[in-house]
Amino acid sequence: MTAFRLGLTGSIGMGKSTTAGFFAAAGLPVWDADAAVHRLYAQGGAAVPAIASQWPQAIIGGAVDRSALKTIIAADPGALSGIEQIVHPLVAADRADFLHKARADIVVLDIPLLFEKGSESDMDATLLVTAPAALQRARVLARPGMTEAQFHTILSRQMPDAEKRKRATHIIETLSLDAAQACVTALIAYIRQVQHA
Repeated sequence: MTAFRLGLTGSIGMGKSTTAGFFAAAGLPVWDADAAVHRLYAQGGAAVPAIASQWPQAIIGGAVDRSALKTIIAADPGALSGIEQIVHPLVAADRADFLHKARADIVVLDIPLLFEKGSESDMDATLLVTAPAALQRARVLARPGMTEAQFHTILSRQMPDAEKRKRATHIIETLSLDAAQACVTALIAYIRQVQHA
């Protein structure tokens, strides 16, 4: 039986990583798109040779330096699509490898830009992690080095939460850790019930 693919998403500061942790704690395999990119950019990572051939200045200590990439993109906005053409197929291969090896009835795919990139069509269901805007802002601005301007730049690249709510199959509000964890437990039970119905 093929594993049920639950696409997990949510804008910055909504509690997505914490929620992903609850699924992992419940014993479900979780694939993290950001972690996959970190692996690809690390020393020996699959993205390093291709990026090095195009933008050698982005390689520091044998790994892709994210802040150097940001500088390159700022100087040449066209560089972003070139970087994405290298990275996206590698991320897709990493995800396919995870799905092939995962031995579980449900797998969770943590993808920050799930709706923005149209990846929801690859999922059996989607889960949006959300919180009121004031709580989101407070969480993000509490992060070290985060400024109001950076927060607004990140938000501008993400689909508005209201639009994501319309598209999501399931929604969890992360007002408290206990409530979010209870919702995760209930959702896992619901998916299993539907699968075996």
